[in-house]
Amino acid sequence: MATTGAPRVYKNFIDGEWVDARGGKAYENRNPANTDELLGMFPASTEEDVSAAVDAAKEAYKKWRLVPAPKRAEMLFRAAELLVRRKEQYSKDMTREMGKVLAEARGDVQEAIDMTYYMAGEGRRLFGQTTPSELPNKFAMSLRQPIGVCGMITPWNFPMAIPSWKMMPALICGNTVVLKPGEDTPLSSYHLMETLTEAGVPHGVVNLVSGDGPNAGAALTKHADVPVISFTGSCATGRRIAEACAPEFKHYSLEMGGKNIIIVMDDANLDLAVDGAIWGGFGTTGQRCTAASRVAVHKAVYKEFVERFVERAKALKAGDGLDSGTDMGPCINERQLKKVMEYVEIGKNEGAKLLTGGKRLEGGGYAKGWFHEATIFGECSPQMRIAQEEIFGPVVSVMAIGSLEEALEVANGVVYGLSASIYTRNVNRAFTATRDLYTGIVYINAPTIGAETHLPFGGTKQTGNGHREAAIAAIDFFTEWKTVYVDYSDRLQRAQIDNA
Repeated sequence: MATTGAPRVYKNFIDGEWVDARGGKAYENRNPANTDELLGMFPASTEEDVSAAVDAAKEAYKKWRLVPAPKRAEMLFRAAELLVRRKEQYSKDMTREMGKVLAEARGDVQEAIDMTYYMAGEGRRLFGQTTPSELPNKFAMSLRQPIGVCGMITPWNFPMAIPSWKMMPALICGNTVVLKPGEDTPLSSYHLMETLTEAGVPHGVVNLVSGDGPNAGAALTKHADVPVISFTGSCATGRRIAEACAPEFKHYSLEMGGKNIIIVMDDANLDLAVDGAIWGGFGTTGQRCTAASRVAVHKAVYKEFVERFVERAKALKAGDGLDSGTDMGPCINERQLKKVMEYVEIGKNEGAKLLTGGKRLEGGGYAKGWFHEATIFGECSPQMRIAQEEIFGPVVSVMAIGSLEEALEVANGVVYGLSASIYTRNVNRAFTATRDLYTGIVYINAPTIGAETHLPFGGTKQTGNGHREAAIAAIDFFTEWKTVYVDYSDRLQRAQIDNA
């Protein structure tokens, strides 16, 4: 593939220094909308690189945990200010490496800004509890303590937001970090690392090693000096991480797949519901764990909804995310595009009705990218593979339901439980759905995407292992509770024995 000029060569960031991978190997980072554009060469890290990063983080932890949390917060606040100033530059670079349209890339960077400001604010809180003791002349309290080196493995679809969800709470709590970003989108993590360093975060506190999962990611997960692993990605990889962490009883947070649903009731505002289904299904080319890849529509409005939904999907313009007229960017790489195409064939073979799309976009401006049409299947059965399995692309399955009870059964009838949505004007239905949808996130009259940083993010069942990203929930994961009793009675008091 052709490219202009010598490519920029990026390095790992270990103990405050930019260094090459020990093995000397590197890999290409190309624009998925135009594979002729080479963004740079990135280190193909191995166990040796990971060990060096962990050693640096372990040593830095000795001092970083003793830095007062408000002082750590000042560094994060400065980082947030820098991100604000660099938002446009970082957003354009993100579009070039990930493919999402520029407005969405700006939103990704804004999430990093929001999370960084939020966690800076927590530096003067990190609250514990003080309680009365059951014995006289005794004081009781709890406080948070950091854990140590946190290994973070992040995906390619939100290359700045998701690293920030993990790094900022870990840092404000006094932990140190080794980040292994998604190999398709390492540049955004490099920007984040540069920003934190310029904001004054000391050497060794944050470290970056790029590379693939089997080499860099697995080494980080298994390292004996990494007591905490935070992972976002596929269920298959998450299961391997759980197995690797179990023997040493490591703390591990898994944020994995989703097969999210929009429920459209017969009293819904159809214009609003169609808007939500378009954004939920085809925003980020469907490459979100919260994407609305299923829509369950009441039979009374099914025909009208589908007609409007298909018309809108047909009008979506795919293309380079930097072009102002583009609605939907490419798939991230050839492998993901092939997966989407395979599921289209699965849907056809299962008997679903292809209503629009279904093909790779080729020729002209699409010739050098991984583009696929916005695709809608109708007359789907809830048990079809296209309605059960995560596709992670611009494919939506629509099915008819006859009641709220049936819709809830369909919604809960998958192995995932991340996000769900219902469109209705009936407050009773809305609250019933809120109660009975077994997901980590529920939206009323909005699509399944749009999480905010000050509330917990995560899901149930095979979506995760019970932990949550963002907000105070993230601080809970990145700290251990310590309970402290201070007895100033100057005599032995035996709690429940003397208190009987």
